[in-house]
Parts: sequence; structure tokens; C-alpha cells
Amino acid sequence: MDTYRTSAHEAQVEIKIERSRFIGRARPVESEAEAKTFIAQVSQEHRQATHNAWAYRVDPERDIRFASDAGEPSGTAGEPILRALLSRDLTQTAVVVTRYFGGKKLGVRGLIDAYGGTAGAALDAAGQVDKVITRRLSLRVAYPHLDRCLYWLGRLGGTVVASAYGEEAQLTVALPRSQVETFCAQVGKYAEIKGGV
Repeated sequence: MDTYRTSAHEAQVEIKIERSRFIGRARPVESEAEAKTFIAQVSQEHRQATHNAWAYRVDPERDIRFASDAGEPSGTAGEPILRALLSRDLTQTAVVVTRYFGGKKLGVRGLIDAYGGTAGAALDAAGQVDKVITRRLSLRVAYPHLDRCLYWLGRLGGTVVASAYGEEAQLTVALPRSQVETFCAQVGKYAEIKGGV
């Protein structure tokens, strides 16, 4: 598979359940570090809140996922948020659900439904988009062979990311992961190729 699904954009929803306010915020992220920064930012914005539970799933190839109940009973907040991500098959996405306690306890089932439902609503509001898993390659190619390289790049669904032209053309290209081997086989005899593994 060369594609993965992620949130299309950032979104926030607010839901009131038994006098408690639940604020769900979802954001597409590029890395685990970016997910952690987003979680810290939301937690700081809502530092007066009773809880800031969260989950994220990143790296479509290694499927890194973490969740935190943030002080709620074990399994009642972070896990339902993560399940909302998994049920939509989303990666490269982080979700924080903030709770302002309204004075009435919800019980275990109520918490699971509230956190999972708020996370799901935020993810649905953010929309979904499919993206391609790519590899970047650096090429040095003599001008007589440049058209051949560009032909194979286009045929295999790749794009030129950066280029510089001197005595030889120097290109940085991005290709769908599954097409790298074919590209290298077709172009390797005409160009010096680095990267892509």
C-alpha cells in the first residue's frame, strides 16, 4: 500500500454531557514530535480544565500509537480516543479531548462514550484525505538523458521537488514507495541516484 489516510485539517468541537464540557480537537501531524507539541499546546491552553486526555497515531509504516487518560480512570479516556482514530483508519493525526467537570459523575461507561464520542466528532469535523507514502531520491544526470529520467518519473507517478542546473542537472524527486525500485532500474544506468531506501 502506497497510501494512508489522515485528517484533512484541524477541527474543534464542543459537547455538553451531564453538565460537563468536552472539547475535542483534532489535527493532522507529520511526526510524533509534532503530535506531542500539539498535545502540550492544547493542555497549556486548557490548563484550568479537569482533564486533557489524548491519543495520537503516526508513521503509517511503523504505526506508532500512544494514548493517555490524563487522570481519568484507566481505559476511560485515552483508549476511547485512540479507538476513534483506529475505527476511521487515520494516521498522522493527534486528538486531545478536554473535560471541564460539571459536578456530576458519568461512570466508566459514560466516560468511555463521552471521550470516544467527542474525539469522533472532532475527527469527523476535520475531514479525511488520502496521501501517498513517498521516497525522495537525489539525481545527477547529464542533459542528454534528462528527458528519459523525467519520462520515467512522470510515468511512475513521481514529482520533481527541487532542481539545480549546472554542468549536469541535479534533481530531488519524490516517488510512490512501491515505484522506487522500478525507477532506479529504468534510470540508474543514465543517472547517479542517492537515497530512496
